[in-house]
Amino acid sequence: MRLAFVSCICLSLALVSGSPVSQNNAVKIPLHKRSVLADANGVVNIARLRNHLAAVQSKVQRGFQAFEQNTCSKHPSDTSVVRKRATGADRLTDDDDGDLWQGSISVGVPTKTFTVDFDTGSSDLFLPGTNCRVNCAGHTLYNPSRSSVAVNTEAGYSLAFGDGSTVEGTVFTDTVTVAGLTATGQAVGDSSQYSAGFSISEFPPDGLLGMAFPEISVFGKNPFFQTLIAQGKVTASEFGVKLAPSGSELFLGGVDTSLFTGSFAEIPVSPVGFWQIPLDAVNANGKAAVTGLTAIVDTGTTLIVGDPTTVANFYAAVPGAEDASNTAGPGFFTFPCASVPTVSLTFGGTAFSVSSETFNLGQLSEGSSQCVGGIAATNGVDFWVAGDVFLQNVYTSFDVGNTRVGFATLK
Repeated sequence: MRLAFVSCICLSLALVSGSPVSQNNAVKIPLHKRSVLADANGVVNIARLRNHLAAVQSKVQRGFQAFEQNTCSKHPSDTSVVRKRATGADRLTDDDDGDLWQGSISVGVPTKTFTVDFDTGSSDLFLPGTNCRVNCAGHTLYNPSRSSVAVNTEAGYSLAFGDGSTVEGTVFTDTVTVAGLTATGQAVGDSSQYSAGFSISEFPPDGLLGMAFPEISVFGKNPFFQTLIAQGKVTASEFGVKLAPSGSELFLGGVDTSLFTGSFAEIPVSPVGFWQIPLDAVNANGKAAVTGLTAIVDTGTTLIVGDPTTVANFYAAVPGAEDASNTAGPGFFTFPCASVPTVSLTFGGTAFSVSSETFNLGQLSEGSSQCVGGIAATNGVDFWVAGDVFLQNVYTSFDVGNTRVGFATLK
């Protein structure tokens, strides 16, 4: 059976049910980064920027579809009337085309090691299978027949990406371990086809591990971390993330107090599905340019992304900013390289700065006086996406048990 969004079947999603949370030690998973949005001279790769923005829109739409399938109600931020794939002359790649934050996991009994991109903007774990003949060459392949505990659920899946291609295959359950924390009976996608952007040249990790809520799971199953909670495998129902040029890590079962100072600004998630929270304001040069927004917090998105109207209002507050639709592409803006604006996002009443290094994506072209801004616009949603341009500046707590996000100042 292939999972499809045809009729509504409300799923019983056991978010944290099962054994009580244990007092096992929390664990750290080092994360490694590959930056591909600018070349060695600091010039933006325009094609990749366009691909990444299209892929963000595609991922959000998949989440909307899964939310409606799993909850029998349309996501309140879904403003689309007719869902359709992105089109365009340029070949589009996948969600994680951009800055990739990856680490190791092991799957099966006996175990086999894979690298995955840890993605808080989605909820499913998928890997390339041994029967995959499209875009899987060069990746470590998952073979459920080699695992003594793998079970074929006989449910198919198909995930559409911005390039019009898909990741598709069959859902198995298997044992999955990350840094010594083991989830049994975890849903794993055995992919028989990879989307173009998951080819080894575009996507060095083997697969993707989603860390949002089960409400946006295309598989209709608990994500890995929720399975750990349900099985009592972690000290706390919370994980922390640091994304930075050095020392990046995923901390499962709490937060790493050695990496931040002060207290967290804690913001409740609503609705539960994405890590979606109120965004009080987006500020330019110390003044609020737009206010009263919401944002999803997404480690799998490189940029900060918003709707066209509010993004245009933000850049209207940036001296010298220009609409770059005809150069970088629709949704992008530039600003004078010689005067990078001071940018911050206000969550929970606290303004968190976005460094000039992360906001400035690079020169529009070699020798250009204009640089491309890390805030871009896309259609079809009424929330913003706080991606890595923002997250590299803060320590982030993802609190599953209390359904809230916290931001603190990095040391």
